[in-house]
Amino acid sequence: MRKQIWQGLGRRAAVTAAVLGMMTVGGVPAPPAVAAASRPDSVQRGLEALVHADGLPAALASVTGRDGRTRSYTAGVGDLATGAGVPVDGQVRIGSNTKTFTAVVVLQLVGEGKVRLDAPVDTYLPGLVRGKRIDGRRITVRQLLQHTSGLPNYSDKAELQPRYYAPRDLLDIALRYKADFAPGKKWAYSNTNYVLAGLIVEKVTGRALAAEVDRRIVQRLGLRHTSFPAPGDVTLREPHPHGYYRESEGGPLVDVTEWDPSWGWAAGQMISTNSDLDRFFTALLAGRLLPAAQLAQMRTTVPAEDLGPGARYGLGIVSRPLSCGGVYWGHGGSMTGYETRGGVTEKGRAADVAVTMQPGKAAKRRLERVVDTSLCR
Repeated sequence: MRKQIWQGLGRRAAVTAAVLGMMTVGGVPAPPAVAAASRPDSVQRGLEALVHADGLPAALASVTGRDGRTRSYTAGVGDLATGAGVPVDGQVRIGSNTKTFTAVVVLQLVGEGKVRLDAPVDTYLPGLVRGKRIDGRRITVRQLLQHTSGLPNYSDKAELQPRYYAPRDLLDIALRYKADFAPGKKWAYSNTNYVLAGLIVEKVTGRALAAEVDRRIVQRLGLRHTSFPAPGDVTLREPHPHGYYRESEGGPLVDVTEWDPSWGWAAGQMISTNSDLDRFFTALLAGRLLPAAQLAQMRTTVPAEDLGPGARYGLGIVSRPLSCGGVYWGHGGSMTGYETRGGVTEKGRAADVAVTMQPGKAAKRRLERVVDTSLCR
């Protein structure tokens, strides 16, 4: 997710390893890299640079060619307390990649005639969205999915704690603040948009968002390592690298692997692997999840330069330029302890890269270059 939860949490001195009983560990060692590839190549070298030059505990990637064959890579240490290696294609928290899953469900409902993209939010959640210069009668479903609603981003506003949040809790935080701009006038990333999109799914279907994501996407594609955690579930159930946070430069790393992800909900709560993300985005762009009309709507974009030079935002999906020409489609995500980037090209090559600490600006640029390298070679 674009805004790190710790930008709120870091301001609270009470949130420490001692208070929370979390394990605090020292700096990142310089371990030998582990890779599924037979010898280091440009992707492997990129992961090693993220570990050794940028100080990230671990990095892992999966690259899928047009023939469907996948190569997985790892570098660094998966558990700093034990020195255990990084599991090949291990599970990670995928943050805002969750938005694409949520958007797909909404667009499937559009294709079924149960939701209209240009209908007001009040059509589905009457009277719920009211605040300072905020009116759900003037915000459309499309504007939620495209981040053009003007709704304030709750994760920018509140000092979120590592505890359970219900979706309405997150919405209530956002509605304390005035709108950032009038609906449709600008583009600005807001997790609040996707909390509302998730609530629309639940109101229209009468089922939990997690159940709809599982039924409509995860089971349909056979994403065996992908899940939407249940309320209160803080575990990663399959082999995974631990996630870490450093509150200040030079400070110790805190293991935050099992901090509650509910602050992300429909905007960022899901768990997956790089190879499952490759499969998901490949299937989506190949038209296996949405009718042609809804996929075309999803791929209709507006400028989103805050996400990087040349980035454009569709309905829950981002296009970014490639150094070798053309663009790739994906999303990316940031969740406490993890960062993911990746997507798929028009030619069907897919790549996803994850690291086990939210990186700074320079490291994030390097992470994105690894994705570019993976998709361009």
